Amino acid sequence: MDIRWMKTFIICAKYENFRKASEELFLTQPAITKHIRRLEEHLNTQLFERSGKKVRLTQAGYKFLPYATELVLKYEQGIDNFESWKQGYNRKLTIATAPQIASSFLPSLLRAFIDENPDIEVIINVTKSFEIGGEISSGKADLGLSRALPLETKLKTEIIHEEPVILVGANLQNGASAIESEVLSNYRLITHNHPDYWDSLLINVRRHYPTVRTMVVNQIEVTKKFIENGLGVSYLPYSMVKDELANKKLTEVKSVKISPPTSSTYAITKIETNEARNFIKFLRDSL
Repeated sequence: MDIRWMKTFIICAKYENFRKASEELFLTQPAITKHIRRLEEHLNTQLFERSGKKVRLTQAGYKFLPYATELVLKYEQGIDNFESWKQGYNRKLTIATAPQIASSFLPSLLRAFIDENPDIEVIINVTKSFEIGGEISSGKADLGLSRALPLETKLKTEIIHEEPVILVGANLQNGASAIESEVLSNYRLITHNHPDYWDSLLINVRRHYPTVRTMVVNQIEVTKKFIENGLGVSYLPYSMVKDELANKKLTEVKSVKISPPTSSTYAITKIETNEARNFIKFLRDSL
């Protein structure tokens, strides 16, 4: 039995339409028809009822569909595992991580972890913080790294790192100092680029600076570019701006009336594998 017949059958069953299946599989309709006919001959049963250009699953087709789906899944998992083995891996760790983490401290730490554990294949899935819990719950990832608590309450969540949040603005000429009251009066406050602290922080800012103007930007990397170009100021985790501060692209604005929050990094698991446990320990020891 050809695995291609099974994949074609699954997609045809999904649409009950050979034309749509051919578009998804990048095959001609005659090729689709040939695959289905060969599979039906092998099983000695009819999987689809045909009426002109319309097709519908038969009772046998409905019965066979979950078996076909499981067989294809097992085949693809087996091929993936074999490819990993050929590359020298015998363990795997899939990490779902928020963009803020993937672009800050994770790369350097990940390299060190891989150097210490060359037999672990690490797969990184960068996704939005509020989607990470779902990735863990569904088993698509072994470990989640997020800046926000997951909505799913049955997951294990632990704080592995906390850091200060600071107010940053564009670098000033001649080494001049930025003053909180001035920047919040003269520049827009760029908000909601972090999934956790903005609602409560904004209430605090408006209590002291009721005329502050705001602009929502939902990505930190974009926020930093906006700040560099004088479009506003924002409260950001220190790890996200330390390079820009060192290179004098941004400057820290010292807090006077506002008490900035802290930013937490959460490790999220459902079933803590040995690989996930080792990586969490590595992060704790390194951060």
